[in-house]
Amino acid sequence: MCGIYFRKSFQRSFGTYPLKGEELKQALGHALAVGYRAIDTAQSYQNEAEVGRAIAESGIPRDELCITTKVRPSNFGPNEFLPSVEKSLTELGLPFVDVLLLHWPPIGGDVRPSLEWLQKAKERGYTKHIGISNYTVSMMKIAKDHIDGPIVTNQVEFHPLLDQGKLLSAASELNIPLSSYCSMARGAIFKHELFAQLGEDYGKEAGQIALRWILQKGVSINTMSTKPDHIRRNFDVMDFTLSSVDMARIDGLTATNLRINTQDITPFAPRWDSAAHASRPPGGARPHSFP
Repeated sequence: MCGIYFRKSFQRSFGTYPLKGEELKQALGHALAVGYRAIDTAQSYQNEAEVGRAIAESGIPRDELCITTKVRPSNFGPNEFLPSVEKSLTELGLPFVDVLLLHWPPIGGDVRPSLEWLQKAKERGYTKHIGISNYTVSMMKIAKDHIDGPIVTNQVEFHPLLDQGKLLSAASELNIPLSSYCSMARGAIFKHELFAQLGEDYGKEAGQIALRWILQKGVSINTMSTKPDHIRRNFDVMDFTLSSVDMARIDGLTATNLRINTQDITPFAPRWDSAAHASRPPGGARPHSFP
């Protein structure tokens, strides 16, 4: 497998959506202080400049960090793609990022042109590694055939309340590691007693159990919080291992098929591999707003 997200220090990434301003500065400062070295942002988050300033002010050597940003679909055109990446680098204050992702499949469904531009960005030295986000199985297969070199990740919604078995199996066959967003299903996991029960057994919090399950699936995690205690707990998930029996108990909850990022929430989302069974979260969510 491609190594960057499987280095121990990069298996846990700090997400910055939807943070801005002082809230972002403080949260990212706490994250770096507890040990996060992988930072995730995107053009659509409109916080790249603030992320860049926080990184610069941290004093952490650049080679100890893994910085990921993502190109929004509106910049996939031939006149927009590379200039938009150049703008991202300027705002981040960096000559290159470690990982550059296509944030979503392009509207219209043909992923090949944007993949070509992504590879050109790498060839120009704008990024060390390239990847994709929110790609289905069929799209991953096209990307694998179309990209010359490794695809370091497909960043997708992945948590214990959603059956992503088909996607995970295909990712393993294609050698495209998955990384997660909505890793705790926007808090929905806390409605299931199993996580609290297992937390008592392992001396951990419920959220840490969910995150550990993701890691043991071979998927790196991306989490965000503004609370220092939560930031630290989300990071401290490497010192225990869930048994195979407990992993299987959590596996059973994937039948819930709670998908946060449904097509009615994000109209430009592709037809998900498990869309026929997925449901939107109770209470709805803001449209066009997810990582």
